[in-house]
Amino acid sequence: MSQPQPTEKELLQSLLPPLLEDFQYWFSRSRSLLESEDITFLSQQQQSDLLERVKQAQQEVSTAQMLFQATGRQVGLEIATLMPWHQLVGECWQVGMRWRSLKSEATESPNSGDEEI
Repeated sequence: MSQPQPTEKELLQSLLPPLLEDFQYWFSRSRSLLESEDITFLSQQQQSDLLERVKQAQQEVSTAQMLFQATGRQVGLEIATLMPWHQLVGECWQVGMRWRSLKSEATESPNSGDEEI
């Protein structure tokens, strides 16, 4: 027996809330990093600009979440709205990975791996 295919409305109601929560989670983590650390491979202006874009995206996602709830989960989002958020999350991931990598390198012993046995 085949399972009935979910309707568009059912898909929207099941996929959109966790997607928006994921955006909020990653933007929150990124904001925390950008507000608390000096990202040395970014200029102060680049870090500030990235932080402002993250704050703006957080507000946009919050608005989308509120509209979704206020309309009884009837409002969706166009891909054109989601793509900039997706791209910003990817940019933040790259910054975070590079920052963690540089931080990890800085904490390693300067002579690690240089000892002869």
